[in-house]
Amino acid sequence: MQLLHTMIRVGNMDESLNFYCEKLGMKLLRKQDYPGGKFTLAFVGYGEEKNNTVIELTHNWDTASYELGSGFGHLAIGVSDIYKVCADLKTKDVKVVREPGPMMHGGAVIAFVEDPNGYRVELIDLSGPRG
Repeated sequence: MQLLHTMIRVGNMDESLNFYCEKLGMKLLRKQDYPGGKFTLAFVGYGEEKNNTVIELTHNWDTASYELGSGFGHLAIGVSDIYKVCADLKTKDVKVVREPGPMMHGGAVIAFVEDPNGYRVELIDLSGPRG
């Protein structure tokens, strides 16, 4: 078995692609409109779907925003220098909602950023222990 992708619904595909591709450095792997169903799917990630888990962005044309709910936690991305990454993201107007630092009860150095839809993305510094 292999984990293929995680799907999140987005209110504005262009804003979401800008965040994940331009700001977080992912690549748009494929994108397709489904006019009969009035939705668009875009798959983004750091490598080809064949060998990597990716994110599926789903935009339902008639829905501008979603309630995030209390069940979803966050997406996680490993980075090599969390302090530099967060500083760079701030220059791109990315909202850092938790500054980089150690987890409260020990472990990894982490930070959280927020995408245009309010989804949290955890950044985990890969140079130390993982939490």
